Amino acid sequence: MDKYPNEYSRAKDTHAPRWRRRMEDIDSQVATIRLPDVDGEAPDQDREYCELVTLDGQTKTVRFHDYDEVYKIPGFYEGLFYEMLQCCSPSRVANLLDDVLEDFEDNPEELRVLDVGAGNGIVGDEFLARGAEKIIGVDIIPEARQAADRDRPDVYDDYIVTDLTDLPERHEENLREQNLNCLTTVAALGYGDIPPKAFLKALDLLVTPGWLAFNIKETFLDAGSDGTGFSDLVKHLNRDGVIQIQSYRRYCHRINVAGEPLHYVAVVARKLKDVPDELMEFWSHRDGEA
Repeated sequence: MDKYPNEYSRAKDTHAPRWRRRMEDIDSQVATIRLPDVDGEAPDQDREYCELVTLDGQTKTVRFHDYDEVYKIPGFYEGLFYEMLQCCSPSRVANLLDDVLEDFEDNPEELRVLDVGAGNGIVGDEFLARGAEKIIGVDIIPEARQAADRDRPDVYDDYIVTDLTDLPERHEENLREQNLNCLTTVAALGYGDIPPKAFLKALDLLVTPGWLAFNIKETFLDAGSDGTGFSDLVKHLNRDGVIQIQSYRRYCHRINVAGEPLHYVAVVARKLKDVPDELMEFWSHRDGEA
């Protein structure tokens, strides 16, 4: 399982995943991706790595979560996570939101989306396909925006590189002026990428009522094994009536380097109340939040 295809035979199939159909517009610079041989227990997700060979013959070892390096190479992110490791989360989360919106008789074309941890735009592209009124991307690394501009320049109405744990006033004013009513974050919570404080700030930026559509590794919602704080945060938000969970679905997010399934939970919730100031204050000072 070490050969990354330079051509996608299903790229023009209307039933193919949206990311695959996009690949015909991306000038992939990937020749080969090789996964390591795993002898024994597979490494945790934040320690996974691969060997990349580019079309110009360069070879490098890249850790999966070094996103600045991953995004620099056109086609690498899709080839690694979606082609080789069979990630399906953007469509699974978006489809779950579709189901709930239908139950509520809400129109997806009226969504004004805040895509947090937007990366190169794969999740935003799902909302574009559904006709969302507006899509705003946020990520903490400039390489993510550069990749989105390069690979999916039509997806975002705006894309802001910023830190939600220390949001500059100009960025907050800009985001609040958008009257955003849907927060999505896919494959970005935990592992230090988006801490609870950043997620809570993003929720605070939404108008009320609003929608949340996100996923998270199943162990990060288990109070007995969660070291990220997300289990406590989600329970806190639900208990205090800030959100109401509408749908909760366990599924295989992708496989790991050993070919074993990594199970995540997709969640769709309704924002019912503004985030209380005391809750923002509590999570801004909570130890170990990152």
